Amino acid sequence: MTHHDDDIRLRHMLDHAWEARSMVQGKSRADLQRDRMLELALVRLIEVVGEAAARVSPDGCNKYSRIPWPEIVGMRNLSGSWNRKPCEAISAFCLPR
Repeated sequence: MTHHDDDIRLRHMLDHAWEARSMVQGKSRADLQRDRMLELALVRLIEVVGEAAARVSPDGCNKYSRIPWPEIVGMRNLSGSWNRKPCEAISAFCLPR
């Protein structure tokens, strides 16, 4: 894998993370629970972030060692294997604390 490939994957991660954050501007957890379409869109955006992170090379991960790679990669399984409901996971990732 080339440095260029990592750059593309990192750009995908940033773009999709920013899009998810922008979708929840001014929203609350209650809004997420009421709006199934918003929830599904956010799940997909977060899955893309996790999938792109899973494809970053070991060198790329080492270069950005402060990024919690395992946790981000784990987000690609948001809709299926988390013990929490997706809405709770989305709140933890997207909503301001």
